[in-house]
Amino acid sequence: MSCCAPGTEMALEAEQAREAGPRAEELVLASRSVGDGLKQTDLSVPGVHCGACIQTIETALGRLDGVAGARVNLSTKRVSVKWREGALPPIVDTLNRLGYAAHLFDSVETGRDPVLSQLIRAVAVSGFAAGNIMLLSVSVWSGAEQATRDLFHWLSALIALPALVFAGGVFYRSALNALRHGRMNMDVPIALGISLAYGLSLYETINSGQHAYFDASVSLLFFLLIGRTLDHVMRERARTAVKGLARLAPRGALVIAADGGRDYLPLQEIAAGMKLVVAAGERVPVDGIVMSGSSELDCSMATGESAPQPVKPGSDLRAGMLNLTQPLIVEATATADTSFLAEMMRLMEAAEGGRARYRRLADRASALYSPVVHAAAFLTFLGWMAASGDWHRAITIAIAVLIITCPCALGLAVPIVQVVAARRLFENGIMVKDGAAMERLAEIDTAVFDKTGTLTLGIPELRNADEIPPQALATAASLAAHSRHPFSRAVLRAAGSLRAADAFDSVEEIPGLGIEARAGETVWRLGRAGWSLGSQHENHAGGTVFSRNGEEYATFRFEDRLRPGAKETIAHLKENGVAVEIISGDSADQVKDIAARLGVEKFQASVLPGDKLERMRALASEGRRVLMVGDGLNDAPALAAAHVSMAPATAADIGRNAADFVFLRENMLAVPLARDVSRRAGRLIRQNFALAIAYNFIAVPIAVLGHVTPLVAAIAMSLSSLIVIGNALRLRTDRRLAVGTEAPESAGNNARPFVEAAA
Repeated sequence: MSCCAPGTEMALEAEQAREAGPRAEELVLASRSVGDGLKQTDLSVPGVHCGACIQTIETALGRLDGVAGARVNLSTKRVSVKWREGALPPIVDTLNRLGYAAHLFDSVETGRDPVLSQLIRAVAVSGFAAGNIMLLSVSVWSGAEQATRDLFHWLSALIALPALVFAGGVFYRSALNALRHGRMNMDVPIALGISLAYGLSLYETINSGQHAYFDASVSLLFFLLIGRTLDHVMRERARTAVKGLARLAPRGALVIAADGGRDYLPLQEIAAGMKLVVAAGERVPVDGIVMSGSSELDCSMATGESAPQPVKPGSDLRAGMLNLTQPLIVEATATADTSFLAEMMRLMEAAEGGRARYRRLADRASALYSPVVHAAAFLTFLGWMAASGDWHRAITIAIAVLIITCPCALGLAVPIVQVVAARRLFENGIMVKDGAAMERLAEIDTAVFDKTGTLTLGIPELRNADEIPPQALATAASLAAHSRHPFSRAVLRAAGSLRAADAFDSVEEIPGLGIEARAGETVWRLGRAGWSLGSQHENHAGGTVFSRNGEEYATFRFEDRLRPGAKETIAHLKENGVAVEIISGDSADQVKDIAARLGVEKFQASVLPGDKLERMRALASEGRRVLMVGDGLNDAPALAAAHVSMAPATAADIGRNAADFVFLRENMLAVPLARDVSRRAGRLIRQNFALAIAYNFIAVPIAVLGHVTPLVAAIAMSLSSLIVIGNALRLRTDRRLAVGTEAPESAGNNARPFVEAAA
């Protein structure tokens, strides 16, 4: 018979289940398809602390049968595993065997930060203990001897022990877990250094020695915890973009059942096809289509447009948009995991966890540090023992070497810059699929653009509005109001408020030809020249003709509207040494016209998708690093083959999936902005590497020579990490990279038009 109460048994079972991780059925249900017969499972692994942890997990999971790849994000402590559909690999069992407890990752998890709370409590306890021990040490330093000195040392030992156990648990738990599973991490030398400092002091106390270092051991812990806490805070601050996205998702939605009843369901239970009520003041929970109701929405998170946007039945909505004025009935077209908001969060996570060349280099260096650090400390101990014979001094110097050589700064050099850069791009409406893409974008020397939908918006504009008499424009606008044709929409935009009284008896739109209206005996036609004027005028040189009783009343000439910022983007790239080409499937005249307007000398027209792909391969064979910017289905092969690629959010799904960057706003200035942020991030990464290497180059010899105490070593190690993080955060405040406020780097003579266009 169990000695535990039923409630206790249930609690124990729940705790055991949590430690064992999610069941296979839960993992399969929580996984999502990513194409090519692969599924992806996201797990939260709180035990990940350093580069050694990353390499251990990725290597072990990568060796499992059926696993196509594993990626660890240190910032979010998340493991993403791609596996082939069929039998689920033993992912959780492998993580448990390595000593990393795992549970399903909740992308919309909010609330208090438990890690920060734990760190703050540890800092408070260690600081309180260090202050009290320091007061006792003052008495010893002032001349207390023999029994009095021993008493103060024992009191210090009694204060230090619980402080080390409680506050040092942050390091001890991580270190013991690593050692228990036969591996090393950055917390092992820290825990060893703290323990040796306390053990050395306790030995001196037991033997009535004159010197004990309880104040140093606890102060050492205090400063290490301060460094760990500031590191955590700065990481979280850098990741506020992703956390802000998570907060945009409501916890659930009001669902209209088939019988008309209304139930509130959690967000994860909402399925495509459900009818949802989105009240004024609420955010759209998942992507959907308005079924009934009219309102205005704040769409700034999706489009960057700050002005409220009107919506009506048939309008598409994206998760995270804010309903401002009236309630709406919306039909869900996606689940929470496949919504626009979830996709943006995944892109941000991928950008932070990308494995660029520098990131791989830093991870390998961090993973190799443990044997090097311990070997250096041991050799230092042996060297000082041989030189002085003073084991007390030798072990003190070895402790300082253990602490000061911790490569936290090296481990942070790349990921913290990627996090800040991804956030900076996101704030300007640019999503990055992989941190390595930023590295590739900084290397480009050639940019190839598609035309329609990329350099242009695919929206025609009336080019000769100033040549058309106001009365003719007003009458044509009244007729065009009866059509949804793009040319009719262009006439309405050009006319603005100019509109003649609609006195037509009948209006008929004839597909492929135009619009015809009758007012008494008068026949108005707006459309093709041969139809508006009669077959004898089929070779009319004009564009769209507005006729009255077969006689020309006005001729409208249209041109495709350039994407905002297109001219400034091309000028900026060319001025910075990037060769620019246009390659399009449109007619030669159209492509030539756009190329002339943008100042692009090299262009190709009437090309097929295969031709675009061949052009990418030809440029690559010449040693060129090509940026491809396109939006259509026919651009997808070229986007995938390019050195790096970008697509607007309006692109076809396959185009967005093939691109490395997706820009959400209409402005083409996203291209040079992304390049400048990427180049700046690359420079900051190299600076961080230099800072980390310089720190070790200077600090390690000084520590080995015995000029650094363990306490000073702890302060130096923490400061090195904070300097690297602070250097990365400079990217947040670099106004040279802010669209709409300052010109990009090296904008030169194009600075002013760049700013004006962006604004």
